[in-house]
Amino acid sequence: MKNLKNIFKNYGTNVSDLQDEQFDKYFSMLIETNKVLNLTAITEEREVLLKHFLDSILPSKFFSKCATMVDVGSGAGFPSIPLKIIRPDLKICMVDSLNKRVNFLNEVIKNLQLQNIGAIHCRAEDFARKNRESFDYAVARAVAPLNTLVEYLLPLVKLGGHAIIYKSSKLEEELQLAKNAISILGGTVESIEKFVIEEENLERNILILKKIKPTPSKYPRDKNKPKLSPL
Repeated sequence: MKNLKNIFKNYGTNVSDLQDEQFDKYFSMLIETNKVLNLTAITEEREVLLKHFLDSILPSKFFSKCATMVDVGSGAGFPSIPLKIIRPDLKICMVDSLNKRVNFLNEVIKNLQLQNIGAIHCRAEDFARKNRESFDYAVARAVAPLNTLVEYLLPLVKLGGHAIIYKSSKLEEELQLAKNAISILGGTVESIEKFVIEEENLERNILILKKIKPTPSKYPRDKNKPKLSPL
């Protein structure tokens, strides 16, 4: 992709020729598949580069070496695919409720020859019940309001692990509404990392929650209760 190496370098990430080629392939597959499957409203190359690819990798330094990570509501593969390209050491599981998106993600994985990453077709609450406290990190980007989202993420995180949540500049408002849920589910706010994508004057907040106690076994609730009746 044009200028990808230079732009990523400006944000502290060096990109090899192979990684640059992988981003090119990913972009081509995204645009081609988007013609028949609604993956993203952002399709112009520079916008995809900045608002999807760069945005996805902003918190890459916060993941420990060779960590296990689950991405809930992976959609078109953000942030998992860009993170995996930049951090091939990460072991990643993507979870999405739409099988067509999962098929697309697994095709991307195959074509980019990525290792230790896969996509699973499953509802977030079902996956969380079967994989309790199994991952070092749980991540989500543009999935749901924070007070709903933490009920899907924190049950998946090991004690001492982290949930890393991508949010806009309005995070503080969501955080006030989610404080009770975070506490009930065994988490605490470790830090809020602020970024600005200067080319778009776009403010981004990365919320990092630490799992300090086990999540009660009744969470996550089923029948869409996390969305209909947040904690």
